[in-house]
Amino acid sequence: MNKIAILGAGSWGTALSLLAARNGCQVLLWGHNKEQIAILAKQQQNQRYLPGHYFPVNLNVTADLAVVSAFSDLMLVCVPSHAFKDTLIHLKSHITNPVKIAWATKGFNPYDGRLLHQIVAEVFSADTPSAILSGPTFALEVASNLPTAITIAATKPSFAKELSTILHSDLFRTYTSSDVIGVEVGGAVKNVLAIAAGVADGLGFGANTRAALITRGLNEIIRLGTTLGGSRETFMGLAGLGDLILTCTDNQSRNRRFGLALGLGKDQATAMNEIGQEIEGISAAKETFLLAKKYAIDMPIIEQTYKVLYEGLAPLTAVHNLLGRQQKPEY
Repeated sequence: MNKIAILGAGSWGTALSLLAARNGCQVLLWGHNKEQIAILAKQQQNQRYLPGHYFPVNLNVTADLAVVSAFSDLMLVCVPSHAFKDTLIHLKSHITNPVKIAWATKGFNPYDGRLLHQIVAEVFSADTPSAILSGPTFALEVASNLPTAITIAATKPSFAKELSTILHSDLFRTYTSSDVIGVEVGGAVKNVLAIAAGVADGLGFGANTRAALITRGLNEIIRLGTTLGGSRETFMGLAGLGDLILTCTDNQSRNRRFGLALGLGKDQATAMNEIGQEIEGISAAKETFLLAKKYAIDMPIIEQTYKVLYEGLAPLTAVHNLLGRQQKPEY
């Protein structure tokens, strides 16, 4: 059987572990918290995030990266973006043979806004086969075997094909791509726009507002993504428009729920505590805003969301700022 090590025992890492195991792979799921991993091993499920979805016999768990490095040369990283680099550094200290690195993390490297493929190249090497998995995917629906489609973008076509073979099933359709940058940008920036969509709904605005925000937000993603080297076509696909629609319209999205709470008048700390999971859009808002400034890209929705999160701007004022912008042609 194929072997795959999945790093990150949250909802998404667990869902992908279940998927790969159901597809007949030997799977090892790693988490950094020894106590949590011990509970997963005892209960044979991730009761906190995906209760009732029990582990197949070919899915095991560990908190030891040495065990991970000996298990497989294929690593799929599903940790939050702020932990991505440190996880790779700790992993590398146990690696003795060449490895292939894939990730389902959506976000930028904190502090410098670099894309995650750049972090893989820095920690390992530019020749390391690397790939990103992204698209309109909620962990619970994948774990529940509901139909899903995803994009796998890799630096080497053979690696994209290998991952596709491992993950593809009758209910989980995989598409391959070579546009790693485009898929990374789409997955990171859509989280910021999901916060904005949640804010708009929390303020009581309607479907018209939400549709306009998604459409104009997609334009902002395209401006940044193509500037960084991504393909416009990618942003019209699963990892761009597909993921954006999903996270802006469904309350399974943590980023949307966070924005919704802000629009209803709750403070950020309260909203974060209520959700109780990583909200990638908060850090991505800052990193996206700084990239827009660096490259002189017009991203007004991102800018206003950043000001709400980091400068204390009232959500309603942010909306008025967007509506009060100078009129111009759509394209």
